[in-house]
Amino acid sequence: MFSLFYGLWKHVFSKAEFHVLILGVHKAGKTTLLEKLKSIYLKGEGLPHDRIVPTVGLNIGRIEDANVKLVFWDLGGQPGLRTIWEKYYEEAHAVIYVIDSASASSFEDAKSALEKVLRHEDLHGAPILIFANKQDSPAAVTEEELARHLHLKELDERPCMFQAGSAFNGTGIKHGVDWLVEEMERSKRTEALRARTEAAGKI
Repeated sequence: MFSLFYGLWKHVFSKAEFHVLILGVHKAGKTTLLEKLKSIYLKGEGLPHDRIVPTVGLNIGRIEDANVKLVFWDLGGQPGLRTIWEKYYEEAHAVIYVIDSASASSFEDAKSALEKVLRHEDLHGAPILIFANKQDSPAAVTEEELARHLHLKELDERPCMFQAGSAFNGTGIKHGVDWLVEEMERSKRTEALRARTEAAGKI
């Protein structure tokens, strides 16, 4: 009886955990975004900007927000490192794709890499937040202009939002994450991942 009650209590009061990939081409601002996320949600624990270096491999960040735990996987965006991205797709609930909106010369590379992400079957149905980063720069294009430039047909079949913001000063981050959490909570992909995890636990 106690074990039944404890199991019910744990199910009702435990926080759901979501895994979110932070992807984008080199120098888009992925690690700066991760550190700002930690600064916002963990009250100042993120690295200062002058200590952030390009990611070679993987950075992991964990935060809690309301009733959820979020685990962020920040993966290196250099061309030679993008081959490791797909190793993390199967376990991911959602994606934050970071684009340097102030670097028009990088848009084609960013679009090409994003299209490959969207086409991969292991990310089928995963909500995606496209973060138009570096809006603090005078050279930045708006999220509407970026959306027109990317012209992504693959977005028709999944929850997607363009969010303008800045990983440097934090604008747009909370709004984007709130949207992503809402989408993950009601996503069929989340249901499938949860069912698979529960089935694995019974083996």
